[in-house]
Amino acid sequence: MMPYKQIDQFEDEITSDLMENYRNVVRLLGENPDRDGLQKTPERMAQSMQFLTQGYHTDAHAILRAARFKEAYSEMVIVKDIELYSLCEHHLLPFFGKAHVAYIPNGYITGLSKLARVVDCYARRLQVQERLTNQILNAINDTLHPQGVAVVIEAQHLCMMMRGVQKQNSITTTSAFCGQFKEEPTRSEFIRLIGADLIRK
Repeated sequence: MMPYKQIDQFEDEITSDLMENYRNVVRLLGENPDRDGLQKTPERMAQSMQFLTQGYHTDAHAILRAARFKEAYSEMVIVKDIELYSLCEHHLLPFFGKAHVAYIPNGYITGLSKLARVVDCYARRLQVQERLTNQILNAINDTLHPQGVAVVIEAQHLCMMMRGVQKQNSITTTSAFCGQFKEEPTRSEFIRLIGADLIRK
């Protein structure tokens, strides 16, 4: 049996520059970057940060256009509980949670997985949750021109949990609505559906 081998591709020049900087960070923190446990840490950090910020190299509009189909369906489409992982741009600490995304088609639909990919496209950057919420909504609205878009994100921020105020159970919720979701009945239906357990196990 072939052993498992993970293949990641990173830009050599960027990796090298990041490694040098991370070696300095480790040293400035009072550690020895040449001791056994830390020798490969600068390289791992350099690769990790490139992976965690790969959204800068993806185009949300292109993702949606790649699977845009003409369809007469005009009711609400919701993909909820999309896991997301991002980095707070203020402290470079993770925040993580779930995104709930909906739109009402206006002649065109997109592949369901593309909505999750749009979330990743913007989450894999240095972010604030408020901007992330709006970026997801705007990409869908600008590309599909639907009758409305709704995005709700619920996330926990390590910059609040492991430093600063150290509140372990705090959850931040942000929302953005446009088109028909600005109207109370449509918005209420969306909120009800993302909170409902419709699939019985």
